Amino acid sequence: MADHIKTAFITGGSKGIGFGVAEVLIQQGIKVAITSRSQQAADEAAAKLNQIKDGYAIGMASDVRDLASQQRVVETILQQWGRLDYVIANAGVGHFAPIQELTPEQWRDTIDINLTGVFNTTKATIAALKETEGYFISIASLAGTNFFENGSAYNASKFGLVGFTQAIMLDLRKEGIKVSTIMPGSVATEFADHTLGDADAWKIQPEDIGNIVYDLLKMHPRTLPSKVEVRPTIPGGKK
Repeated sequence: MADHIKTAFITGGSKGIGFGVAEVLIQQGIKVAITSRSQQAADEAAAKLNQIKDGYAIGMASDVRDLASQQRVVETILQQWGRLDYVIANAGVGHFAPIQELTPEQWRDTIDINLTGVFNTTKATIAALKETEGYFISIASLAGTNFFENGSAYNASKFGLVGFTQAIMLDLRKEGIKVSTIMPGSVATEFADHTLGDADAWKIQPEDIGNIVYDLLKMHPRTLPSKVEVRPTIPGGKK
């Protein structure tokens, strides 16, 4: 290995949960490559992360819907740092509408990013993770086990993601790769065009998910928490 420092690849890492995970990992001495569909967003986020530890973050434009795009990210990580230890498949989108109003384009976008995107990220990173006996973590949702009104596309993508991640866990442990899925409830992010404010203080914070990710990475190799559900302690912040 060219560098003994551990490295991570986080999809959708320019904001929200992905950025919160990146912050925690860099604080723990792990180099992080974050991606966004926007190179500008990736660069701006990487610049903020490098204020924590200079040279520990790189930002790249990539689209999880495109396998070749994901493969190029992995090639860049290996060229720059010589290894890939951790992958956090976080990129996601939400379209919420009654099935009568949900468009075919919204359906495809949700499935292509939230489910097929994780398939592409997996395929692009298996070989590198095998070399380091690394860890693959998908960010799913409690919507992967709990259906709700107006959630047909999102529920389908997250139910599928939970099943996909649990199945590849059985495949990849034979290669020395650990796999887990984290299923958060309400997180304080700008997901689905939400505007953050004081009213979001009761929600899980992005750095909380980052701490969960790091706790998984520290787990003894003999032990694998394959599925982690996490929710706000007090829903709505009202006791």
